[in-house]
Amino acid sequence: MITTTGLKKVYQSRGREVTALDGVDLHVREGEVFGVVGQSGAGKSSLIRCVNLLERPTAGTVTVAGQDLTALAGRGRRAGRELREARSRIGMVFQHFNLLSSRTVQANVELPLEILGISGRERTGKALELLDLVGLADKAKVYPAQLSGGQKQRVGIARALAGDPKVLLSDEATSALDPETTRSILQLVRDLGQQLGLTVLLITHEMDVVKTICDSAALMKNGRITESGTVAELLATPGSELAHELFPVSGAASGDDRTVVDVTFHGEAATQPVISQLSRTYNIDISILGAAMDTVGGKQVGRMRIELPGRFEENVVPIGFLREQGLQIDIADSKEGAK
Repeated sequence: MITTTGLKKVYQSRGREVTALDGVDLHVREGEVFGVVGQSGAGKSSLIRCVNLLERPTAGTVTVAGQDLTALAGRGRRAGRELREARSRIGMVFQHFNLLSSRTVQANVELPLEILGISGRERTGKALELLDLVGLADKAKVYPAQLSGGQKQRVGIARALAGDPKVLLSDEATSALDPETTRSILQLVRDLGQQLGLTVLLITHEMDVVKTICDSAALMKNGRITESGTVAELLATPGSELAHELFPVSGAASGDDRTVVDVTFHGEAATQPVISQLSRTYNIDISILGAAMDTVGGKQVGRMRIELPGRFEENVVPIGFLREQGLQIDIADSKEGAK
């Protein structure tokens, strides 16, 4: 549904070039919620603004729903009209809501419909329908100043859906909200995505956002995507930095004659008592140094760091047992275990 190829964005700043995007290749499948994670300055905002061409890429292509948007940019009046039509099918939710304080909630939702030339009666009906969808049917006549942060973001979501988009872009939409409100907004986005058949691309620096609603994720650093995949694929990838950030574990060996193992649980294996089975089967004492478990996409997943008695060579069989149970096994700080 969304594909970027070789995407590059260079800004001119005080006589020098600043590269915000450096050859970004991204593919978001139809109907999924895809999160792009990274620290400030990683290029996330530039990426999402290039996807709907609020920023024109320096190089590369952006394709949404099979249409190459970059081919329409700056190519005459007809291409400009086609680009505006393509943009109308892409909804955008902003971090700071961007509501007009002089307009009522209903009028804010109607704004994109006005721009599209929709008649007054049709605009009103559509706006009220969307406000009901986001749980704000009773707030149509109030002004943004009378709303909480979560309610303002719900208005922003309703406005983003006014043009019946196929794609919804979210630019740090929950970073200004408290944790409880964040959870309710994320659940709303997830529910609307399923109900309306939306493809959602969101950027965030919060790992909890990815764990809560994302099917797939990508990590950005210095204008590049360093890894990407479904959450399950990332968890199953040895050495995945994103998996480590999603489910951080720590703990060092208590001695040189100990082996520290990182165990990643996903799928059916997450519900099985494999650690206790390992202990009983091989009659060994196992220390749990740390664990991070959560529910992602309705399934329990997570990581656990355990310590086994003996050096790596003495634990080849027990480690093999864990791998036979369908678990991802990484040997912490061991060159032998990485082989």
